[in-house]
Amino acid sequence: MNEPQFANRIRQILNQGLRLEERTAARLRAARERALERQRPERAPALQWADNVLGRVGGFGGLSLRVLLPAAALAIAAAALYGWQQNQRAAEIEELDARLLTDELPIDAYLDRGFQNWLKKRAAEE
Repeated sequence: MNEPQFANRIRQILNQGLRLEERTAARLRAARERALERQRPERAPALQWADNVLGRVGGFGGLSLRVLLPAAALAIAAAALYGWQQNQRAAEIEELDARLLTDELPIDAYLDRGFQNWLKKRAAEE
């Protein structure tokens, strides 16, 4: 038995055992209607529109927009993050190249193993 059938059955049972004056029953009915109106607040127009669009429009092969839109947003965010990381790496390489080219030492000095050992000892002393 589903909820509406169950609710109707309960209402029928309650109505059978309930003997009220017409005026009292009308007041109770009006109070019930007011309570139901307060219970169901109206949605904001933008949310109502979005719910209608997303609820009615299906996607491709049974996928709805509720799945496709977040997946697309995630893919765009991942692509943007990858691009940002690539730009950071390129900036680091450019900075290293600029330091090597503007330094007084020749580039061959950095390739010399003895010079590298001297730099490590000097860094350890500091």
